[in-house]
Amino acid sequence: MIQLLLIGAGHAHAFVLEAFAKQPESDLAITVVSDSPLAAYSGSVPAWLAGECTLRETQIDVAALCQRAGARFIDSPAEALDTSARRVTLANGDVLHFDVASLNVGSTLVRPEQHGQHLPHLLAMRPLSSLHHRWQALRDNVEQLPPGASQRVVSVGGGAAGCETLMSVMAQLRHQRPDIHWQGYLLSASPKLLPEAGRLPRWLIQRALAKAGIKVHARVRGEALVDGGILASDGKRIEADIVLWATGAVGHRWLCDTRLPLDAQGFVQVENTLAVVGQPNLFAAGDCSAFDPPLPNAGVYAVRMGSSLAGNLRAACRGETLSAWQPPKRVLALIGTGGGRAIASRGAMGFSGRWVWQWKKRIDARFIARFNPPFED
Repeated sequence: MIQLLLIGAGHAHAFVLEAFAKQPESDLAITVVSDSPLAAYSGSVPAWLAGECTLRETQIDVAALCQRAGARFIDSPAEALDTSARRVTLANGDVLHFDVASLNVGSTLVRPEQHGQHLPHLLAMRPLSSLHHRWQALRDNVEQLPPGASQRVVSVGGGAAGCETLMSVMAQLRHQRPDIHWQGYLLSASPKLLPEAGRLPRWLIQRALAKAGIKVHARVRGEALVDGGILASDGKRIEADIVLWATGAVGHRWLCDTRLPLDAQGFVQVENTLAVVGQPNLFAAGDCSAFDPPLPNAGVYAVRMGSSLAGNLRAACRGETLSAWQPPKRVLALIGTGGGRAIASRGAMGFSGRWVWQWKKRIDARFIARFNPPFED
C-alpha cells in the first residue's frame, strides 16, 4: 500500500482530497495532518472580521472531506520532517512514514520586537488557523474601554491584506463600540499601496481608505512595539493603541530544521511541477512554497495549484511523469473595503461598489460549499 501524506489543510490540499474522493486509488492510503479539523478560507476572513458572517461560515470541514476521500485525518500538526527517512514527527509525538508527501501549511509572520511595559495591543494576522483566538481577545479588551475613549488603530503592511484587514477591523470595532472615537492609520514600507496592481485599482483603494477615515503613511516601515506605539525604521515613534501586523510573511520555523531547500523567507523551493527541488516524491503548494519566478503570497495561487497538485501526486504515486503547472499571468483580486463594498482588481483594470462585495461573497460561499457537506439545522 502506497502511503500518501498531506501535511497541512490549505486550499490546495482541499482540491487534492476532492480529486481522490471522485476517483479513488485502491492501492493508496491517504493521511492528512493539521492543527484543526476546520480550515479557514482566507478569502472569507475579511467578511468575518467585519461581522458579516460567522467564523464557521468561513471554514472548510477538512475532517468531513477526508471521510469522503477515504483518508485518515490526524488532528495534530507536523513539527519535524526527515526527508531521507521519509518520516514526519507530529506535535502529539506520532511518527508517520510516507512514500509521497505534500506540504500545504501556509505561512506565518515575523512578529515585531517588543520593548516596554505599556505596549499597544498586537493583533498578528498570521498564522490564520489561530486568528480567531487573537481577534476574540482584542474584542474582549475593546469591550472594557471606558465610554468616550479614543483609540488609534495602526496596520503595518501596505499590501492588499493589510488594507483589507484594517478596513474590515475598523468597520467591526466601530459597530461594536460606536461610543469610542476610532482613528485608523496604515503604514506602508512601499512608496505606493498595492505595488503590483495598476494605477486605477491603487486609486480605488486609496479612495476607500480615505472614506473609512484611514490615513496612509507611505515609505514607513514598522520595526517594533514600544510604550504607547510603534517604532519606525527611521527612529520615529508612531502612537498606537492597537496594532494589526500584516507584513513579513515567512515560512514556519520547523521547516528551517529540515533539509528542504528554502529561500530567504523560509519557503520551500519547488519546480514547475510543484515537486520540491531535489525531492521528486515531496511536493509543496500555496504560501509555504517558493515558485520560480516568485509569486505573491495570495490564496488565489494555492487555489490555482490545487488541480495540478492533485494530478501530480497521483502520478508520483504511480511512478508516472509529472506535468508542469503554469501560473496565470493575471489574477482577479477582490478586496473588501468595509461597509458592504469591495474593489475588483485585475491588471490595470479596477471596479468598485456594493455589487463587487456581493459578487465576492457569492464566489467565496460557492468555494467553501464545494468542499463542505450541507449544513445541518
